[in-house]
Amino acid sequence: MKKAKTEKLKIIPLGGLEQIGMNITAFEYKDSIIVVDCGLSFPEDDMYGIDLVIPDITYLRENIERVKGFFITHGHEDHIGAIPYVLKEINVPIYATKLTIGIIEHKLREHNMLTKVKRKVVRYGQHINLGCFRVEFIKTNHSIQDAAALAIYSPAGTVIHTGDFKVDYTPVFGDAIDLQRFGEIGKKGVLALMCDSTNAERQGFTMSEKTVGRTFDEIFSDYKNHRIIIATFASNVDRVQQIINTAHKNGRKVVVEGRSMVNIIGIASELGYINIPENTLIDIEELRHYPDEQTVLITTGSQGEAMAALSRMASGMHKKVTIKPRDTIVLSSHPIPGNEKAVSKIINELSMKGAKVIFQDVHVSGHACQEEIKLIYSLVRPKYSIPVHGEYRHLIAQARLAEELGIEKDNIFILSSGEVLELDEEGAAIKGHVPVGAIMVDGLGVGDVGNIVLHDRQHLAEDGIIIVVLTLESGSGMVLAGPDIVSRGFVYVRGAESLMEEAKHILIDRMDYCMNKNITDWGRIKTEIKDSLSEFVWKETKRRPMIMPIIMEV
Repeated sequence: MKKAKTEKLKIIPLGGLEQIGMNITAFEYKDSIIVVDCGLSFPEDDMYGIDLVIPDITYLRENIERVKGFFITHGHEDHIGAIPYVLKEINVPIYATKLTIGIIEHKLREHNMLTKVKRKVVRYGQHINLGCFRVEFIKTNHSIQDAAALAIYSPAGTVIHTGDFKVDYTPVFGDAIDLQRFGEIGKKGVLALMCDSTNAERQGFTMSEKTVGRTFDEIFSDYKNHRIIIATFASNVDRVQQIINTAHKNGRKVVVEGRSMVNIIGIASELGYINIPENTLIDIEELRHYPDEQTVLITTGSQGEAMAALSRMASGMHKKVTIKPRDTIVLSSHPIPGNEKAVSKIINELSMKGAKVIFQDVHVSGHACQEEIKLIYSLVRPKYSIPVHGEYRHLIAQARLAEELGIEKDNIFILSSGEVLELDEEGAAIKGHVPVGAIMVDGLGVGDVGNIVLHDRQHLAEDGIIIVVLTLESGSGMVLAGPDIVSRGFVYVRGAESLMEEAKHILIDRMDYCMNKNITDWGRIKTEIKDSLSEFVWKETKRRPMIMPIIMEV
């Protein structure tokens, strides 16, 4: 009997490619769509006033009746941060491991959505059936607990999505990555592997998280008589655990500072993912009751973020902690690409206050280097390779590795966000494109700041603004008052009286011209004001401030 022909599986990345962050991918088969991850990214330097950036989910909105659920690989912001915004529009169940759900629930609570969204805690090895899909969670290691890879079974074949991962044979908490399961699924035949590319350019293996614990032991013994302040990522619960272990061994009290750090450690200890010995943790208010050499501060701000606790300490703006010359400060993270300047600034500020800053060899990555990526490929043996999670250069680096391992060049797909990859055992090809993009969140406004507003903000930031105020007589259009000129961010007015006086004369001449020509249309008058003033200012200063005429009628 002839086997019935299956349809093709569609893989549609809606974000997360060509960048670090904003990971979200749709998998579609017939009338079923499932979504893996739902992350945000942080704004670029020129996105003035923007708090965060979330993916454009137009495609999911247009196919809402087919979307069955979200599967989340782990609890980092670039994988869960957009959930409260996206689920306001697409309210379907979320499936994730215990700690990941704990962190998501905290987010939903902040957005008053906890009762509205269905959540299911999934164990490793458990299978979830949704529409045409069956999804299995596989244990992996990362810089946050409870990370999972997903085996996505569809009638067209099996896809393995690694999520963010590394191979850690000696994790601080829990078990090592379940390599055996990757091998078992690989033996049965895997259509495609979507593998983390973040460290695909780095040779060798990523060091075990435990190695950082040994470094902390050395630092604590070298700086016995100093207060120690350690900045790391709030979500790196294992790192925090190791700092607490070392502090406890050395008889030091621990203070946790920074909102996200307090939140995540609270959730992790509630769910049993971090073990804090009794009487080790103290409140920041109690710091003054202990000598410096008996305390450790664990804080946010290892990336130089302006509002994080460490930045406030460095600039002297922190209400409770003042940096002293005998402080030892450890930055336990690598600068994320783009943050190098901010981190350098923090190191300089802390050093100027006389503190000792340690930032080398106190961090290991949570992402797989080349040898671990090769190991996963060798176990899974996929027909197609789809590198994910990374900038273009990282994706290319993984594509080269896949080729070295014997995957045909035509079977390696470097996708762009929005491209639709259709695949089955017979073949794979990019077929079409869906709308994607970045939605900017500013305060409570989601998507109300677009490119035009952003362009205005950039213009204002670069050249400032000149406001021209005029009062015209109703009917005749005669100038009754003004033009008055107000400027902000253009020149310091007190030092440029002659420039402003001259500008005013030019505007008076231009208004006389409008009167003589009987021009009474406000739009035309505004254009005349803008053009004449813009030309004058450019000639005198070589600047192009925003010019805003305001006309009142009496």
